[in-house]
Amino acid sequence: MTLKEARYELVEVPEPLGPVSQTVDRRFVLDYAFAQDDFGDWYFRDSPFGGPVGHPLVLANELLFLFYDKYDGNTAQGLHTHEHLRFVSPVRVGETVTVEGAYTEKYERRGQGYVTLEAVARGEDGRVLVEHRGREIMRTVAGDVVGQGRSAGSARPRTVIGTIDETVDPVTVAAHGLPERAALPRRTTRFTQDQMSVFSWAGRGFANVHTSPDKAAAAELPRTIVQAQQQTGHIVANLVDVFGASWLTTGELDLRFVSPAFVGDELHTTGAVVGESDGRLEVEVWIDKADGTRTALGWASAVISDDPVRPTALL
Repeated sequence: MTLKEARYELVEVPEPLGPVSQTVDRRFVLDYAFAQDDFGDWYFRDSPFGGPVGHPLVLANELLFLFYDKYDGNTAQGLHTHEHLRFVSPVRVGETVTVEGAYTEKYERRGQGYVTLEAVARGEDGRVLVEHRGREIMRTVAGDVVGQGRSAGSARPRTVIGTIDETVDPVTVAAHGLPERAALPRRTTRFTQDQMSVFSWAGRGFANVHTSPDKAAAAELPRTIVQAQQQTGHIVANLVDVFGASWLTTGELDLRFVSPAFVGDELHTTGAVVGESDGRLEVEVWIDKADGTRTALGWASAVISDDPVRPTALL
């Protein structure tokens, strides 16, 4: 099949994509663990689900890059602006999953062409694992857009306050009755180029602004840029520490990406308690660089569980 150039003008709505299959074997999980520096024992030994499972976002790019099924990924010049995820069931290590979806929306705003891709990953038995809805600016010069603050064309149904209350104790794990604006745990990382290249599929033959300094320079970026979905994984790892196993079956995350993160930047993710509704803890989450620049922000929630077990880092 001849692949289309990844151009906004060529996107059809609706345009079915997939299905594509991926076996989530130990090597696949190990690649994700390296890329995210997340070597929790649930993913290699045992877990509350009986045996090892994949990280909640181990299928990050199988969902996001589903359009590679019909489009040439090496012509893609998109910029991810919004990510919505719903986690329903963990994937068992060794399981072959199926991912399918469609382009469901396209529109132009402020001279940029936006597309919306919806996708779902299912296990071998047909159960839903994770649902994804992502929006990106397609076929743009990244340097013309990054660093402009609020994502153009990204409607905000509510505002992230993005502050914590220093007068109350910070949260260690999700529980009932937590005070509003209590701080979530803080997790820090610096993504290396090797990690970014593994995460963004350099090993599969794709060169982009995340894996190639030349591509980044052509897009008028000072250096390679951390993929928004890789930042999402940084937040998700923190939310697993907050919610435990409940995150893999009831977690929901809604993010906007508002400023770039580059290779080597020190990234801190944390958040604050918003409240409780129908047994779910609702929180704000965000990522800040060391200089205080906020790169991503949004909301998350999951069912509160009394199970105290959390992944233990093996490295």
